[in-house]
Amino acid sequence: MPQNRAVILACSCLLAAPGFAQDASPPPAMSATAAHDLLHALDDAFASVYDKVAPAVVIIDAVKKVTTDSQDQAFDYYFDTPETGQGGAQHMPQQPSVRSEGSGFIVRPDGYIYTNYHVIEDAAHIEVKLHDRRHFIASVVGYDERTDIAVLKIDAKDLPTVTLMDSDAVRVGQMCFAIGIPYDLDYSFCRGIVSAKGRGNLTSTPNKPMYEDYIQTDAFINPGNSGGPLFDIDGRVMGMTTLINGIGRGLAFAIPSDMLNEVGPELIATGHAVHPWLGIVVNNREDAPSGAVVGQGVCVQTIEADTPAYKSDLRPNDIINSVDGVPVMTSHDLQHEILRKKVGQTVVLNISRSTKNLDLSVVTAALPADISFVAVSHATKARVHPSDATTYGLSFMPPPAGQTQPVKDKIGGVAVTAVVADSPAGRAGIHPGDILTAVDEHPVNDTDHCVELLSSHRGATGPVLFITRGGHKASAVLDTDGADKP
Repeated sequence: MPQNRAVILACSCLLAAPGFAQDASPPPAMSATAAHDLLHALDDAFASVYDKVAPAVVIIDAVKKVTTDSQDQAFDYYFDTPETGQGGAQHMPQQPSVRSEGSGFIVRPDGYIYTNYHVIEDAAHIEVKLHDRRHFIASVVGYDERTDIAVLKIDAKDLPTVTLMDSDAVRVGQMCFAIGIPYDLDYSFCRGIVSAKGRGNLTSTPNKPMYEDYIQTDAFINPGNSGGPLFDIDGRVMGMTTLINGIGRGLAFAIPSDMLNEVGPELIATGHAVHPWLGIVVNNREDAPSGAVVGQGVCVQTIEADTPAYKSDLRPNDIINSVDGVPVMTSHDLQHEILRKKVGQTVVLNISRSTKNLDLSVVTAALPADISFVAVSHATKARVHPSDATTYGLSFMPPPAGQTQPVKDKIGGVAVTAVVADSPAGRAGIHPGDILTAVDEHPVNDTDHCVELLSSHRGATGPVLFITRGGHKASAVLDTDGADKP
């Protein structure tokens, strides 16, 4: 019986056992000898897949500069988890460098290796050990911080390589395997299942967004596995192991092979990766602020200055329903679809705005290396006397004699001259100096018009203000709880 056929029958037999029956009919009888033979075939399949992949897995020994940056307590990079010992890291003597190990895998026979960026970050010296025990000094070809992917090169040829599969074809529940160097134990092999796909928001911060589309697995992998392969029963790499949620918790995450296939060749060709972006901050629909339009997609919270979205007709509080006809239900879905595009490509966003459904075109641009977000939240409020402000805590009064009247922004609107602390506007994070461009979708012409729009607002929720700050577009819903509305 062919080996793969035997493995399939063995797994089918297990699923037909009591507790897995899909109907009331009894499972077919199988002799003890046949079942034993099938389990042997399963053993042989596991051993064979290790023998197929292990020669292409490498041990990466990097001498890194010591850093004092604190690590995330929830999600530890395998490679960077320190052995602090009793007393904690704060009592350890500072060293000029630290030697640590990670994993990688060979993707081209002439010595190109994929690994995690955090494995080789700040490394002054990198040595690679192959499965046949040969050692090589490695150079960094390129890296991409936002996907945590790096490419190394060693001076060798005719090396064994892995095959990268289509990670979109990976199924939740299928078996997966990993090879790495947990706790300096070379070429440790473990098995598990794919627990979930499309995991995100694990390491991103507002000032450093990461492109995350992780495969989750319960395979028992530990510090030292970072950069190693996660692969299927045929030895095809479905991802690169990258993160764990604590030691021994059964939660590990791998960068999908589709992302490796997109970023890796670009790093080999140019040394860096360029990612498309729109320049927006979004909320999932259920996290949208009170008063935002209810739709089936994601809510635009902020539009950054001088970005593709800023140059389009997209507005804060718009609900993005689809990208080029592909529905998006979460911020992760939106990011996933935009990353599939090319820089300079025109994408069509279907949006909901009030009672309208619109198609807007946006031309993607390259994600800048440094992003500075200026969102409307946790702002410092100016204190003025309530008699100098409107009902909502905003003042558009002319400045003292001798000063210049605030001028309209080039996109229209009026300048906010003062904000009452702990007022609806203050709690919404409005700043003095913000340019108020619209109230409830009505463009603001001048200060009198702005006060008129605020005073005439009626509804269960407060008015929605559209503002610009330093060129950034945003919206804020005024909380009317406790306000003496007209």
